[in-house]
Amino acid sequence: MSSESTSKPMYEKIFEALREQIIERKYEVGDRVPSEKELGDEYSVSRITSKKALELLANEGFIVRQPGRGSFVAEPQEKPAAKTASGTGQQHHSPRKSGGKLLIGLVITDFADSYGTALIYGMEEASRANDSYLVLRRSFGIPSYEEEAIQGLLELGVDGLIIFPAQGEYFNAEILKLAIMKFPFVLIDRHLKGISAGSISTDNAKAAAQGTNYLFELGHKSIAFLTPPPMDTTAIEERIEGFIQAHAEKGVMVDRELWIEDILSVLPQGNAEENRVRDVEKIAEHLRKHPQITAIFATEYNIAQLAQRAANELGLRVPEDLSIICFDSPEINGAFPLTHMKQNQFDMGRTAFENVLKLRAGETLPNKTLLDATLMLGMSTGPMKPRGR
Repeated sequence: MSSESTSKPMYEKIFEALREQIIERKYEVGDRVPSEKELGDEYSVSRITSKKALELLANEGFIVRQPGRGSFVAEPQEKPAAKTASGTGQQHHSPRKSGGKLLIGLVITDFADSYGTALIYGMEEASRANDSYLVLRRSFGIPSYEEEAIQGLLELGVDGLIIFPAQGEYFNAEILKLAIMKFPFVLIDRHLKGISAGSISTDNAKAAAQGTNYLFELGHKSIAFLTPPPMDTTAIEERIEGFIQAHAEKGVMVDRELWIEDILSVLPQGNAEENRVRDVEKIAEHLRKHPQITAIFATEYNIAQLAQRAANELGLRVPEDLSIICFDSPEINGAFPLTHMKQNQFDMGRTAFENVLKLRAGETLPNKTLLDATLMLGMSTGPMKPRGR
């Protein structure tokens, strides 16, 4: 080893070693490189030293660092034939052969009458209008299924992707690869922090504030807030923000003691009747413990259904004794049983599809597109009446 090499700081040596491995394609574009801890263990250095080496690589454009996920090989600034995220030699935006139809993939957790069906209708309508086709795959909110779906659709040769990410604290590595590779994709109902990717969603904060203000107009002040764990899920975080904002604007104190933030049976991994029974019991006990509650704001339709079951168990009438409002509700026999904030799912789906096509055409789109929700009055809300203890 030369004296020049031995005199170099360790972080430079680690930087150069990793740089060579990336150049020699030991690590492909989108691959994860060793973490600060792994490099520290390998080279017997502190995490400060390994962190500095990774920062140098990031500054030179060799990697992209994502908090909570790791560091991943970035696409070179100049490359004659860009690789796709599926590993083939096809360029991302290359047009299909003459007469071919564009194929856009959709990865969605699941769909039902309350949420998802109208979303798909909007995408399908846009695909028809643009002489394209939509290919759907459900992930059921399971990250490994989501990764498999993205990989499979890419192998199928889709020209773009629409992704409704699974709930969770971290986005999966396949989505990160799409961002690094600049593959045309759009996110639905989620804005993933730290990723430069276009998203289409409801203005959740505004909608939650509107729904909360409606309860205030009915005289309700002690409002329970029911939600699954936020877990960095932006839609839920924004609904919480809107609920708090409405209280602040009306000068009403937010009582977090009235909240339940661990409704688990609505999560994909908790979708079982025994879990729903536990959540119903949890809500019923909460209502017994806090008799001042006169209204419930549920972040999802399925949670509102659980609240109705809990009210029935306690002999509470909806809306005479307890008002309930939520996001989304199916229409039954021409009426809405639940007062809810109706998301503009059709336009959300249509816009998502059209935005993927725009990305393929090289257009620059805003990171976030927000659509207004509409307050739909149902049979679950009424004027406030104090509940007896």
